[in-house]
Amino acid sequence: AREGCQTIYIEPGSPWENPYIESFNGKFRDECLNMELFRNVNEAQAVADSWREGYNERRPHSGLGNLTPREFADSLPAVQKEVSSSH
Repeated sequence: AREGCQTIYIEPGSPWENPYIESFNGKFRDECLNMELFRNVNEAQAVADSWREGYNERRPHSGLGNLTPREFADSLPAVQKEVSSSH
């Protein structure tokens, strides 16, 4: 458990145990992976990186008050950012 974090596994076939990541996984699969036929791993990585950038930088998230994750992070007080970035 590095930095006081531990891995917690959910039961197979139980997406309600971790709905946030399961929602992300579904969006990533439907909006990125299922939209492309990749010729190689490098192409897959480039497409995934581009999708992730859009997801974090340009796409509003209802759970963040319709801000992008970047806007939300930028709105946090400096002290909270320091604590978050140290982990």
